[in-house]
Amino acid sequence: MRAALLLALPLMAGACTQTPLSPLDAARVCEQRARAAQGPTGNVSIGASSRSGLSSGISIGVTDDYLRGRDPFEVYENCVVARSGQMPVRPPRLR
Repeated sequence: MRAALLLALPLMAGACTQTPLSPLDAARVCEQRARAAQGPTGNVSIGASSRSGLSSGISIGVTDDYLRGRDPFEVYENCVVARSGQMPVRPPRLR
């Protein structure tokens, strides 16, 4: 039993690792996170149909980075390094 567990540990550890992204792919992913660190995000929707009548919806999102007051540029840089293992190759496009 113990030998089977020792053999399975490297396989389980390998399943938890992610393949690093290229710095450009990481930049695209991390820009979203940095934008969310700038402030709350939200959506409002209003619709009408002949079958269900009027419909509406609202969603508001607040990230942990925003609540902690983290600088969006710092969030971006740390995210790119964590996902690619390299420093960002370009500044974030936050607007």
